[in-house]
Amino acid sequence: MIEPSRQPDAAPDFAWPVRVYYEDTDAGGVVYYANYLKFFERARTEWLRACGIDQSRIADETGAIFIVRHAALDYRAPARLDDALQIVCRIARIGRASVEFEQQAWRGNTLLVAADIRIGCVDRSAFKPTAIPPPVFAALERGPAASDRASRVNGACVSAV
Repeated sequence: MIEPSRQPDAAPDFAWPVRVYYEDTDAGGVVYYANYLKFFERARTEWLRACGIDQSRIADETGAIFIVRHAALDYRAPARLDDALQIVCRIARIGRASVEFEQQAWRGNTLLVAADIRIGCVDRSAFKPTAIPPPVFAALERGPAASDRASRVNGACVSAV
């Protein structure tokens, strides 16, 4: 278990648009289950960028990198070829060396997948847990710039990007 952590104050949602391509689907014509992990990774990466966090620069300057430590996904409805999805990210908890994200894949008003993903901060050389660098921690607490936040309109997720 992770050390006690705290919830950020009203952490804003962030949404990243994803289009379903043929390469994302399986023989049944729906998004292959593991591809949602890719969608969630892209959205978290863009969320970090919107927070002003450059992962390559942080790794070069501090030796700290982020890894996925835990992922739990609940599949509720399928996505199909050409669907326009919104991948929503929000921080559930920030710890000294970890961040817990709640992520969702939406098609319009339909929730397709809900996920809890725990990210660990580790030393790039030793792959041992290390504290999140203070400037990164502060950026995580602030969240994305207001212009990059998502909002809910009539139950549908709309990106403000």
